[in-house]
Amino acid sequence: MNKENKIVFSPVGVIHTPFDGKEKIPRQGCFGENNDGWIEIFPEFAEGLNGLESFSHIYLLFHFHQSQGYLLTQITPRHHQIKGVFAIRSPRRPNGIGMTIVKLKKIDSNKIYFSGADMIDGTPLLDIKPYTTEIDNYPDADNGWLKTVAK
Repeated sequence: MNKENKIVFSPVGVIHTPFDGKEKIPRQGCFGENNDGWIEIFPEFAEGLNGLESFSHIYLLFHFHQSQGYLLTQITPRHHQIKGVFAIRSPRRPNGIGMTIVKLKKIDSNKIYFSGADMIDGTPLLDIKPYTTEIDNYPDADNGWLKTVAK
């Protein structure tokens, strides 16, 4: 990749959670629905929250800021299988972008309160998108290789 193709993101806020290290984080937000967190949206982006309060759930896109490097194939922690990084949800990714769906509890000025935290305290927030059942729900979706392993 040459420099003309480089993409640069700047955070729109900071995610605050009770987790000071990756060891204590649930493997996905849906498994930590009682883990509350809050987001400080930087003041220059606060106007962009208008209307978000009407949704029950939101996507948080964030940077795995404490993840070092990446591996194109990795051993899955629960199933102990070798899979490509794009077939798993590991934080050791080429661009270090994470995504979690959380339950929106309330918005107060430039602060968003939510449950379902699965990120380290101080995580840079890149973007927020509303979760909608009309757009984001695919009843015929397939769970890929995960359907072949015991739960």
